[in-house]
Amino acid sequence: MGPDLEDIATQDVWRALAPAFHIADAQYLAPQGAVAEVRRAEAAAGIDAEGYVHLPGLDLDAPWDAMAAVARRLSEVGLDAVFVFVYDEFWRPYYRLDALFRHLLGRYTFLPDFWAWDVDPKRRNEGWSIHRDRGRQSLRPDGSPISLTAWIAISQATRDNGCIRLVPKTADRDYGTETENAFRFREEDVRVLEAAPGDVIVWDQAVLHWGGKALAHAPHSRVSMSFEVQRLDVPSTEAPLIAPGEIVPFEARLKLIGQKLLHYRHMHAIAPALETLARRLAG
Repeated sequence: MGPDLEDIATQDVWRALAPAFHIADAQYLAPQGAVAEVRRAEAAAGIDAEGYVHLPGLDLDAPWDAMAAVARRLSEVGLDAVFVFVYDEFWRPYYRLDALFRHLLGRYTFLPDFWAWDVDPKRRNEGWSIHRDRGRQSLRPDGSPISLTAWIAISQATRDNGCIRLVPKTADRDYGTETENAFRFREEDVRVLEAAPGDVIVWDQAVLHWGGKALAHAPHSRVSMSFEVQRLDVPSTEAPLIAPGEIVPFEARLKLIGQKLLHYRHMHAIAPALETLARRLAG
């Protein structure tokens, strides 16, 4: 399989690539379990205090090793890791975080903003450069978040293969201010967030963060993914909004992926052939 619309527009190709995985399977995506109340309180306290929280050990019931293998396979065949969102396995962990998102935001929606990374030392890849997702516009007048980013490690994320770096809001003099693009912070205040498969890191969208570079001696690539969520009582300019637990059809997933490839070109360069494909997918 390569970057060809006729190849990837049929589910048969995707099922052959990952026969054990699911596509728009309502039963598989049905909410099961919930994040323990104590972890929800931990998350709220962390975000209030520092703008982010690192939550290891949540039971998201996901086949992390197989998911990482699929992402790496997509890279090998000339597609991009973000195409993993064809499969339910990459949606279900977020749907299982429903209780957490409701605790942090109240009634909420998924924004059509997601990504997946395969930061490969063999290709000298690196994560996205330093940035804030939406900046101070993502904060309410009282400083609480309107929107959040939930990043999940699919493979082991280490200092050597490009794990997330982040500046807590308490150490960021420009956080939530008109000078938020100055990026002034002390190196010793940077948190290097190594993570195990299934670890969830949630930050408010004014927090400064970036991905590291995969060093040549790293034993494997860093595979991870992110999705953005927003309160429902605040208008959104994004479309289409995705309801918690919504079964997004296969064709709509491909369209969203095409849109994301184009939307994030300023953070993640893509080959001309893939850009052509993305434009056709996005319509």
